[in-house]
Amino acid sequence: MNAMKGHTDSYLVSPQAKTEMLHILSYLEDFGDELETSIELFAPNPHFRMTLHLIRGHLEAKTVTPTSLIGASQVPYATANRRLKEMVESGLIEQRPRTQTGKSFSMHPSEKMLEQWMQLSGRVGRLAEARFGGRDRSRDNKDYYYGGSYLSAKSIPPLKVLPEPLKAPGGIRVLVHGDPTFMVMDNLKRQFEQVIGSPIHQRAFSIDRLREEAMRNAERKVSRYDIIALDLPWVGGYAERGMLMPLDEAMDIARLDPADFHAAGWQAAHWGGRPYGVPAQTTPELLFYRKDLFAEAGLEPPATTGDLLEAAAALHAPGRGRYGIAWNAARGTALGHTVLMTMADFGQPVLNLPEIAGGFGTDHLSDHDYRPTIDTETGLQAAEFLMNLLDFSPPDILSMSWYERVRPYAAGKIAMAYGYTLLAPYFELDETSPAFGQTGYLPHPAGPGATPVAPVGGYMMGIPANLPPERVAAAVEALIVFTSPGAQKLYVQNGSRTNPRFSVGADPEVRRASQIFEAVDNMSWRDELQFWPRPPVPEICDIIQICGEEFHDMLRGIVTPRQALRQAQDRADALMRQIRTT
Repeated sequence: MNAMKGHTDSYLVSPQAKTEMLHILSYLEDFGDELETSIELFAPNPHFRMTLHLIRGHLEAKTVTPTSLIGASQVPYATANRRLKEMVESGLIEQRPRTQTGKSFSMHPSEKMLEQWMQLSGRVGRLAEARFGGRDRSRDNKDYYYGGSYLSAKSIPPLKVLPEPLKAPGGIRVLVHGDPTFMVMDNLKRQFEQVIGSPIHQRAFSIDRLREEAMRNAERKVSRYDIIALDLPWVGGYAERGMLMPLDEAMDIARLDPADFHAAGWQAAHWGGRPYGVPAQTTPELLFYRKDLFAEAGLEPPATTGDLLEAAAALHAPGRGRYGIAWNAARGTALGHTVLMTMADFGQPVLNLPEIAGGFGTDHLSDHDYRPTIDTETGLQAAEFLMNLLDFSPPDILSMSWYERVRPYAAGKIAMAYGYTLLAPYFELDETSPAFGQTGYLPHPAGPGATPVAPVGGYMMGIPANLPPERVAAAVEALIVFTSPGAQKLYVQNGSRTNPRFSVGADPEVRRASQIFEAVDNMSWRDELQFWPRPPVPEICDIIQICGEEFHDMLRGIVTPRQALRQAQDRADALMRQIRTT
């Protein structure tokens, strides 16, 4: 047999499409059994039997070997072996070495076979429905379930099975955040293992524990992880501590197709002009709002902070169990993020960044020529806006953080909520949610004289600096696979609502999954996607914590807005002095 000549398409699809394809496959298997057992002169068709076995193994991410194919053929060994060779030589089956000797192979359907299979399964499904009746579906639904829409969406090809398994003894080890997108990746682990030819071991932590574990890992002589995920604002601190390997030392950056990433997400992965990671999630914080409630009240979507307060007041009905708006107000990290983003809504970053076209410049942050800018008149406007929001928020707002603000929105108890797009599955994938199909997506409404901003959040994936040299090549290849357009599309098909790439947002199937992707793409083109609201300096986590503590006291009525600003400014200044003198 010929060795595998090129990449093989690993046809990874959404759960609905895979279920339908397996139904068709099972029908063909059963129909073949009936023909061969009911009519005396009918004999097994080895080409057909091996094709069904190979496609099933591919869809279920099970290893298929020449021996298992021959066994599935239901014909004598010599005959089956000849037919298998014919299928390999005709380009229907491709092989990948399973061992270093190259004497053992796994078998995979080629792109040619997959396309022929999709055409066959689509025709079988339509013929069965036409002749025997069935579920009432629109043409669009039929095409979706039987693969028509997939084949017409040529902008993103399916993931490729790598021609050689990755050489990473023990498998690829990944440290991630325990959010919905990374959990989708974990659910698809078997399929990704098939693509890279290596086991994947993924550990997931909450945001604070993720950073702690990365710090501990950096102190080890040898990294426990091949790839680590980090929140975008952490890149400066990780780079300065020597925790990450500059990617341009490990790989040809052009392989990532940088121009395909949303500019804000790609720029946020840099420090000192060098890339330290690849955007794995670009998830801006947006304003979610109930379009049906706005229509009933005769309200327009809010464009300014004043509009937002008016809408929140109009839709706030505690007596009916509904509140105007939810947001991150829990003490510490959660509220600290809100403070920085609210200051950005009023046109001010938390550091004295230079103003440039479309926002504020961050290119020279590695020079450390910056200082905190919290106690300003613009900062006061932001603080007073947060105080006003309290009047239209649920009673437990001061303990609400990332998930707590979106769950009640999904339950219909909140009319508006600030939330990252990665949390949209709470209502987009739940048909029982009152917000299902009724949610609009906006950038943050702007304060007086400012422009709307969609602060970019999310995670990038990088390679630890203390990874042994002999594992770097495998880590690079895995990183490329995990962040590729094909992988990102797969995450969306399985429930993710984050996306760092233009090509994925433009894919027809992705567009049908959620209006979020078109909305975010439009925000990117309008320069509303910005990462300067949380500048990635080494001190950012401490600044966020300081703001989250001082402003929480303000919201509780312990200090006034001016006192909160002054105290936060003093603590941030002291932090900078301490760091720069040690």
